[in-house]
Amino acid sequence: MAGKILIVDDVATNRIVLKVKLSAACYETVQAVDGAGALRTASELQPDLILLDLMLPDIEGVEVLRRLRADPLTRDIPVIIITARQDRDAKMRALHMGADEFLSKPIDDQMLLARLRSLLRAREVAAELQERDATCRELGFAEPEEAYHAPGTVALVTDRPELAMRWRREIAPHLADRLIILSRQEALADGPAQAATDVFVISADLAQRGDGLRLMSDLRSRAATRHAGICIVLPEGAPEIAEMAFDLGANDLVENAFDAHEMALRLATLLRRKRQTDRLRASVSNGLRLAVIDPLTGLYNRRYAIPHLARIAERARGSGQSFAVMAIDLDRFKQVNDTWGHAAGDAVLVEVARRLSENLRAADLIARIGGEEFLVAMPDTSPTQARLAAERLCEAVQATAVALPGDLGAAHVTISIGLALEAGGEGDLRRGAPSVDDMMDRADRALLGAKADGRNQVTISRTAA
Repeated sequence: MAGKILIVDDVATNRIVLKVKLSAACYETVQAVDGAGALRTASELQPDLILLDLMLPDIEGVEVLRRLRADPLTRDIPVIIITARQDRDAKMRALHMGADEFLSKPIDDQMLLARLRSLLRAREVAAELQERDATCRELGFAEPEEAYHAPGTVALVTDRPELAMRWRREIAPHLADRLIILSRQEALADGPAQAATDVFVISADLAQRGDGLRLMSDLRSRAATRHAGICIVLPEGAPEIAEMAFDLGANDLVENAFDAHEMALRLATLLRRKRQTDRLRASVSNGLRLAVIDPLTGLYNRRYAIPHLARIAERARGSGQSFAVMAIDLDRFKQVNDTWGHAAGDAVLVEVARRLSENLRAADLIARIGGEEFLVAMPDTSPTQARLAAERLCEAVQATAVALPGDLGAAHVTISIGLALEAGGEGDLRRGAPSVDDMMDRADRALLGAKADGRNQVTISRTAA
């Protein structure tokens, strides 16, 4: 997973060691030697994650963290404190200030990388939601953030009721949110308790070793609990389980003999993140529905698609990453309306929209921008990935006839796709990301080529030299 990581440490050897390890894992690194440099670099470069030493020559690391969290430009950047100190008070202060993790040396390299992957995944999801929310705000449909938050719900899941009761008894004095106890079966059952749970605290070992990780995977696969925060409670001395837990979707880990105050701070951080992502999802879902959602297919319409495509192009300018735009048109759609009527045509549009959506990533944009015309924008996508995706969409549409309403039977339909590619790199950064009009024009011209060459195919327009 690509990402830009800011290393903040006044000791050159420490910075070099971290840079080598992170570069080997294909992360881009930038460095700062003091607190002032860290604040300046974080504000200017907007890294994806910050590794912050506690002991800096000018500003204490916890104070740097406080300033990062106070600045709207940097408050959402994940921060991992790395220190040689074994200082509980400093750890509590850092977690209270919003640190995502506090690691004392020596640090297990694989554990650190697993934690990085977990935080960067969450950062990527949040960034995508924020980008969509910003599009809503530009269009004037976003609602102001609520000043008051109702208490959250934390579910404690273990195979030993007495252990869960002890957890609740010890954590409750430090956390204002609701603590409930659920069995494994209750956590998976459909019901109001599961839908209302914001964070699950799960013992890694339930009836059998590793059962907690299997439960976490089940929760991640269900709509009601997919976006909940999950903290896994590990048996002591199980680094291999820790790495696996992060890679399977855990948001945080603690050992079985956890400090109740520390656990409460970690839960407060997970609850804060959950509220933020819930608010962003609600803003995108509710604020746009009437104004920028196509009422027939449920896809975004042109009014939303064009500003969002502009944001994708702007992000490409800053990151140098590739992206792609597809212009999609149903082949001979007029014949469907002329033969079976407009109700049949509507049924075809709805089904084609469904098939297109199911064969794209969550981060991809798909919109209906005309009668039988669709637009797809794929951020952070290589030319090969874009071509394969376009071919997959053609196959998904033509593979099965579309059932028509009533006793009209079924209609075999196909699509043609014009694909415009923008390959990232230093040359593209110097030239600047293409305009939205340019990308759409190239995709439209490629679409005309696909139609002229026989339809039901993909034609590619590459970056102009």
